[in-house]
Amino acid sequence: MATISILLCSGLAVVISSTYSIEKPLNDTIFGAHGEFMVALKYVTILMFFLFSFLFHSLSIIFVNQANFLINTPQDPMNVATPDYVTEVLEKGSMLNTVGNRLFYTALSLLPWIFKPVLVFLCSITLVPLFYNLDFVPPTRKGKVNEIGN
Repeated sequence: MATISILLCSGLAVVISSTYSIEKPLNDTIFGAHGEFMVALKYVTILMFFLFSFLFHSLSIIFVNQANFLINTPQDPMNVATPDYVTEVLEKGSMLNTVGNRLFYTALSLLPWIFKPVLVFLCSITLVPLFYNLDFVPPTRKGKVNEIGN
């Protein structure tokens, strides 16, 4: 995800800094964007989302790598790498990954904003059930045996 974020940032930066004026052909087809400032605001907003997504994914990679090294340290009473500390580092990495994923998917839903605002609304409507399924574990049926434990 971090690689995809930085690649999309690079692509957006190329479009923003190109000598070809992209505002003129799109100005007539974009509903809701009526000037160079609005188009620039759209590109910069999407670029910031992707850059922050890259930042959070990179930090997540750092914390998960640190947790991987700490897991392999020998258990010693004088060692600072206690199981609680390793768990805390791994939880930080997971939380940063979750935030990075949220920013990435939000930025992906904002990409159609360049063309039409209706597409952004449709992307946002599809992201709500996706995030709901990621956040909440469905309840298990009573009487159903957990296959993983057995």
